[in-house]
Amino acid sequence: MLNVLAISGSLRSASFNTGLLRAAQELAPAAMTIHLYTGLSAIPPYNQDVEASGIPESVAELKAAVAASGALLIATPEYNYSIPGVLKNAIDWVSRPPATTPLKRKPVGIIGATAGNGGTIRAQLALRQCFVFTESYAMLKPEFLLAAAQEKCNAAGVLTDEATRGKLSAYLEALSTWAARW
Repeated sequence: MLNVLAISGSLRSASFNTGLLRAAQELAPAAMTIHLYTGLSAIPPYNQDVEASGIPESVAELKAAVAASGALLIATPEYNYSIPGVLKNAIDWVSRPPATTPLKRKPVGIIGATAGNGGTIRAQLALRQCFVFTESYAMLKPEFLLAAAQEKCNAAGVLTDEATRGKLSAYLEALSTWAARW
């Protein structure tokens, strides 16, 4: 059984990206369980002085969840051609210290949804760059980019478009295969 930790880079209650992860929970292959991490807003800004005086409980919980997972599935919106600050901040915390980060050699799937036409392609590229430093294994293909998400999700952020749900299902199968390689 592949235990996947799902993290949404959006804090919005009706987030399309959180909706993608909820759909992924429904569509996961039989040999995969997906657990949605919901504590991103509790992670304080990274500060090495704070780290030196003791890891905050919210950070310790996230690091433990990453360590316990067999893979990550991150759904990121695109803000100013990049990833949201809260997501980058969480990765910064989990990446410390570099020698013992639970991100090292962790398989990672990256997906994203946006109301715009770009489908989070630049944000996904920026996120992949973060995972180079942590030596995480970001899945290269297939890509999953959902543009015009408001046409494929309802007002609560729930993914309702059947063709897109099929693509997400295929992506999860590929993530399962990818994670098994490592």
